Amino acid sequence: MTATWTNWSGSVECRPAQQLEPASEEEVADAVRSAARENRTVRVWGSGHSFVPLCASDDVLVSLDRVAGIESVDAEQGEATILAGSKLHDLGEPLARHGLALENQGDVDVQSLAGAVSTGTHGTGRALGSLSTQVVALRMITGNGTLLEVTPADDDLLAASRVSLGALGVLTAIRLRLVPAYRLHERVWQEPIDTCLSRLDERIAATRHYEFFWYPRTGLAHGKALEPTDAAPDDMRGVEGERIDHSYNVFPTVRENRFNEMEYALPADEGPECFAAIRELMRTRHADVTWPVEYRTVAADGIDLSPACGRPTVAISIHQAAQLEHRAFFADAEPIFLAHGGRPHWGKMHSLRAPDLARLYPRWDHFCRVRDRLDPGGTFLNKHLRGLFVNRG
Repeated sequence: MTATWTNWSGSVECRPAQQLEPASEEEVADAVRSAARENRTVRVWGSGHSFVPLCASDDVLVSLDRVAGIESVDAEQGEATILAGSKLHDLGEPLARHGLALENQGDVDVQSLAGAVSTGTHGTGRALGSLSTQVVALRMITGNGTLLEVTPADDDLLAASRVSLGALGVLTAIRLRLVPAYRLHERVWQEPIDTCLSRLDERIAATRHYEFFWYPRTGLAHGKALEPTDAAPDDMRGVEGERIDHSYNVFPTVRENRFNEMEYALPADEGPECFAAIRELMRTRHADVTWPVEYRTVAADGIDLSPACGRPTVAISIHQAAQLEHRAFFADAEPIFLAHGGRPHWGKMHSLRAPDLARLYPRWDHFCRVRDRLDPGGTFLNKHLRGLFVNRG
């Protein structure tokens, strides 16, 4: 038995029998083959930023920190193949040297590329999809230790593997569709929440990246709008609430305080009503929660397990400090999200299991068939994932 592994927020821990840090695809494949022969479970962790036990394993726990870096860049095609263990915050500058950038990203950038893709991590923007929608090809080690290359010609398999929770195999390399490098003009401001809501549709429609955080104790909304610009960073120097910088410097926000989080993706037209219900819940039953509620938008896609599959989406996130009790608040909020057609973020807290999820995802059965084919022995299914994919009814 090795040392205890704990995720970022402290909500998950495990004591794997073996912790491995392979340095190549070949070593990853060897680890999977060995585990499969011994009927052991393999899980991979990146930065530990999932709040649920996606990565937990009492058998074999693998870090891909040594399978990292940019493997190749095709600047003319606007694509790059990136090794799966690479951290998002390590990609901006190297890609910029090739004149390229990620089309969109979230406001946390410490995750591994494989982890962010596998859970459908996203930023905000009604015309912009999750990071997974930028995947054009990938490589993975399947349940029998075989290297599988998924290409753009494999539409069916690509639709399953772009968001896979690590349940199809161990991702080792991901080819991303990129855009020309760009700068962003950021504006941030505060206003009463009712003012924010009265202008919500207008701002979402008019802004490439718009989001707000509502702070329940103060009643204020903190708005944020990002727009591409050709202006130089110096143009905004000294202007309060505004800045201009490379996109990869503007998107992320440092998270100094640890927390737990629940996020549900809703049909876009359900967003305002769902937010109002969450707001009322916090006023009447959880007035002690001071952490903000976040409101973002995501474009529809056709990825099997994407929370935005088949519909324009609003993502609403609730939070609580890691050292404080969150379970009662999250348990009361979850039925509200579900009543508005919500689908859970795969890396954040939820209580759903296979029968619930099958009703929410139109391509659920397709993903499960692919999963059964690529990992028939269940090498990549820990206890949490068995609750999602086994006995699915």
